Amino acid sequence: MRVLWVKAGKLLPVDTGGKIRSYNLLRFLTKNKDHEVTLLSYYGGRRDPDYEAALTKEIPGSQTIYTAAPDSNAILRGLDYLWRLPRRAPYVVSKFTHRAVQTTVAAWLSSGRFDVAVCDFLDAAAIFPSRLPIPCVLFQHNVESSLWERMAAVESNPVKKLSFAIEWAKMTRYERATMGRFHHIIAVSQHDRRQMLQMNPACEITVVPTGVDTQKFTVAPASSAQPPRVVFTGSMDWGPNIDAVEYFCSQIWPRIRAEFPDAIFQIVGRTPVAKVRRLASESIEVTGTVPSVAEYLEKASVVVVPLRIGGGTRLKIFEAMAMGKALVSTSIGAEGLEVESGRDLLLADDASSFSDAVIMLLHNAETRRKFEQAARQLAAQFDWSRIVPQFAAVLRKVTAENTVGNRTDDSIPATS
Repeated sequence: MRVLWVKAGKLLPVDTGGKIRSYNLLRFLTKNKDHEVTLLSYYGGRRDPDYEAALTKEIPGSQTIYTAAPDSNAILRGLDYLWRLPRRAPYVVSKFTHRAVQTTVAAWLSSGRFDVAVCDFLDAAAIFPSRLPIPCVLFQHNVESSLWERMAAVESNPVKKLSFAIEWAKMTRYERATMGRFHHIIAVSQHDRRQMLQMNPACEITVVPTGVDTQKFTVAPASSAQPPRVVFTGSMDWGPNIDAVEYFCSQIWPRIRAEFPDAIFQIVGRTPVAKVRRLASESIEVTGTVPSVAEYLEKASVVVVPLRIGGGTRLKIFEAMAMGKALVSTSIGAEGLEVESGRDLLLADDASSFSDAVIMLLHNAETRRKFEQAARQLAAQFDWSRIVPQFAAVLRKVTAENTVGNRTDDSIPATS
């Protein structure tokens, strides 16, 4: 099976949930001699020959296109947003639209080189032509409109709140229409599938669950670290994670500290923005980019996922579970995962119950061990080696069912 995989932005370093999911799927697909995979990664910011070389080494057969789109400077991104604001497509789509990439993808799809194509995230959808000459699959890591709705709901800055509301409105329309363009959609959870079918009941949608690399995230000995360590992991330049740690530090952590005055909260993740860095204190450590998240998880007494905004599924939960860690999460944090509160982890949706759950686990080692064992057992069922064959099966099925005829939809919102 010859697969064209199109991704907007860089795949490396593998430091976000979406990148982790895509990287592991690609890594295992390319190892299978029955699959010939070509990854097209197009990116902006500064030209990065090191990235291009590293990508070819990690994913053989990869191709890159440098677009020079503003992607690394906050001021330039802000100006770019204002310039694209009148466009009908949401910014996260229009900013990745590039004529050279569109031309390349259209030519490759019509060349006979590929049996099926994967559009990785909605961001890359506008790169695909309106008429799809081969079977094309939209890989939806999130329900994007739901993510923007939640961001608008919790944002306190009036300017940002307005921009999030605008993006939510644009994304709702664009996402609904774009799903109808593709022959098939892969979702990461049944929850996301239900939401997508409500938006467009005519779509064919298959769920391929999130996985975890159990070779990298291996079971750690039960932590006896003193003082106790509470750990959060995630990209700290991403809005939902920023909101999560601000919420935890202001409304949850003080109650935990009152019970455990020497406890430490570690915020582990790349590129912390200024408001996250300002959270650092005697009891709160902001690490920034680290060589290995696993090293921090290994020493964690409890792992927390206090997300109030989100979509898709959180790989951070399975990573912590694979290492045998007890977790406390909000319902949104664990949304879409096959977990049960009280069996695999604890769910808490208000500050009081969340802090109570963490305090209970820190006090009660026996109960903590029970959750650690349950977490290990569940994560073992979702190793990427088990998940990738499910993804490949969907691609084969779509290829077999759509070998004749093209898919086109003139109702897709324009990107310019």
